[in-house]
Amino acid sequence: MKKIAITLILLVGFVTLVGAQYGRGGSMQKLLNAQYAISNFYVDTVNEDKLIEEAIKGMLESLDPHSSYTDAKETKELEEPLQGEFSGIGIQFNMKQDTLYVIQTIVGGPSEKVGIMAGDRIVTVNDSTIAGVKMKNSDIMKRLRGKKGTKVTVQVKRGTSPELITFRITRDKIPLYSVDATYMIDSKTGYVRISRFGAKTHEEMVEAIQKLDKQGMKQLIIDLGDNGGGYLNAAIDMCNEFLQRKQLIVYTQGNNSPRQEGHADGSGRYKDLKLVVLVDQFSASASEIFAGAMQDWDRAVIVGRRSYGKGLVQRPFRFDDGSMIRLTVARYFTPSGRCIQKPYVKGDKKQYDEDLLDRSKDGEYFHLDSIQFNDSLSYKTLKNGRTIYGGGGIMPDVFVPLDTTENSKYYRNMMAKGIINQFAVDYVDKHRTEIKSNYKDVYDFDKRFSLTDADMKNFIAMGEKDSVKYNEKDFTTSSNLFKTVLKGLIARDVYADPGAYTIIINHRNKDVQEALRVINDDRLFNSLLSRGNPEYDRLAREHKEKKKKK
Repeated sequence: MKKIAITLILLVGFVTLVGAQYGRGGSMQKLLNAQYAISNFYVDTVNEDKLIEEAIKGMLESLDPHSSYTDAKETKELEEPLQGEFSGIGIQFNMKQDTLYVIQTIVGGPSEKVGIMAGDRIVTVNDSTIAGVKMKNSDIMKRLRGKKGTKVTVQVKRGTSPELITFRITRDKIPLYSVDATYMIDSKTGYVRISRFGAKTHEEMVEAIQKLDKQGMKQLIIDLGDNGGGYLNAAIDMCNEFLQRKQLIVYTQGNNSPRQEGHADGSGRYKDLKLVVLVDQFSASASEIFAGAMQDWDRAVIVGRRSYGKGLVQRPFRFDDGSMIRLTVARYFTPSGRCIQKPYVKGDKKQYDEDLLDRSKDGEYFHLDSIQFNDSLSYKTLKNGRTIYGGGGIMPDVFVPLDTTENSKYYRNMMAKGIINQFAVDYVDKHRTEIKSNYKDVYDFDKRFSLTDADMKNFIAMGEKDSVKYNEKDFTTSSNLFKTVLKGLIARDVYADPGAYTIIINHRNKDVQEALRVINDDRLFNSLLSRGNPEYDRLAREHKEKKKKK
């Protein structure tokens, strides 16, 4: 007992000494004292670096849902897709029966230069076997990626030949594109799908529109569905192409961040181009800045479902070890003054993350009258004065309910097990030459190709072999969806074009088809931009009356 008492006295003495060393009364001293005590007196060995990281995470978690800490590895992975390139061997691949199957090589990339072809199977990487060992895609990518100029040796199986072909590939910078698809969806309407807002997104978008211009485009659909955002400057540069000189694009403001504004400079090349913008519940951040600016200036009709509602500005603070804090320093506001950030409770990230699920449960994705239009958060557009609403996300001018009529448990199981992708890879492996000789391009393939009943029986059998039990009723429900998705995946692989999948799947995409209907109906298009959506105003009035009665 005396020894314990002496130890406690010594501990108190040390803590008092630390207090004297760092000074008393300040929060920082308290934190340093805690760190000193834990490092020097805790019963077990402590990883001090990990301890500091956890402390930083704990502080950030008590703030808003978007302030975050990432270690060096996580920071690199986070930023890579937005920077527009990485170093690697330049292939797009899929896994076929535990074997890496090359879907396509990047044009001008390292793999194409040495002669690797679509359909090749990579068996070994630097003498390590990757085939048949159930290796994760992330682990395979680690072996294939590396610094520019470094070399990697791979062995490839091609066709039916039993012999492996050895290639030595010099890694190089590989572009990551933001524009997933660009094509003429009808004789006068161009379509551009943008998946993220990265360093080169504006440049890619302009190149895409110029390509469509040469094909006779008179009007444009920009699809931002599932686009989670990215760089603020990319959204501002995109907006600049469509707005008039001095028109406000976005402004940011916070307690410790004075108001900063972004304006169009008048150099835009498409200030008069007829425009529809597609958004959905996964469109966030920079997507909402673009859609919000177009809506506020009555510049475009917004079609789809209410966007995510991410209106907080994160500033990166980097550490010497490559780690980073992304700290929320301000809020975004659209030109009309709307804050697009949805409500949140500080420290309750679980509730925040479940918001999309709650929207689904409330019926918001399926029924317009399930959406609450809060009249206290109504704003006016800046040109025509029509009513728009804030309170979280961008509410589109035309609501499109989520279409789940062809979904089924059997479809979800075939997708989750990877049978859909596996069948497409297998089909292309057997029919690549035949398809290329019978269909001159993806558009010809889109018009004339269809999977046969025998193909679908093989598809079902592949699922059965992998323990996905056939359900006739569910298969009938999802039959057309299966065929369309498979057709899109086959086209993407055969024609080595990621946009090929979008071209085919868009025939069944209700959001895209509604956007096409709106942009081709001049009377409807102009009415929406001049007077707004009367259904929204009716729902807002009803909501107001209900509040009064309560």
